[in-house]
Amino acid sequence: DSATMMNKGLEVIEARWLFNLRPEQIEIVVHPQSIIHSMVQFQDGSIKAQMGLPDMKLPILYAMAYPSRLSAPFPRFDFLKYPSFTFEQPDAEAFPCWKLAFDALEKGGNAPCVLNAANEAAVALLLADKIRFSQIPDLIADAMSAISFQKSPDLDALISSDAEARKWVMEKV
Repeated sequence: DSATMMNKGLEVIEARWLFNLRPEQIEIVVHPQSIIHSMVQFQDGSIKAQMGLPDMKLPILYAMAYPSRLSAPFPRFDFLKYPSFTFEQPDAEAFPCWKLAFDALEKGGNAPCVLNAANEAAVALLLADKIRFSQIPDLIADAMSAISFQKSPDLDALISSDAEARKWVMEKV
């Protein structure tokens, strides 16, 4: 999902629900050094960042141990080895999957569920050498158009939407 930037799109959806944010309050910023894993700007303008080496072991450990901090044998970050950080706007044309995630978030209902299921099915097809990498966003977009939208789905409807989207992607190929 990193190559398609869908991981960033899914993180946007997670942030919306974890922090009760509106989609317009969430911004994706590309950080090529991969040191800053997340940032939050507060109403006073201050920013807190979760930083570490470009390895997801530490953020995962933190998430699993929260609110505790466990001792970890991971290498420590050295600011002198990373003297500067850069940030860029994401390229929607080069990475349409994150845009699809924003679209699903704004649409609401079962759209994020369909997005995730279609993405997982498309990635499985890629890994099985049944589609090209460039087909992933098209399959997701087509599934989002093809699967019936439900504004207020319950759990059973979400499970059904997930299964329907996966099946639709698999049968499309």
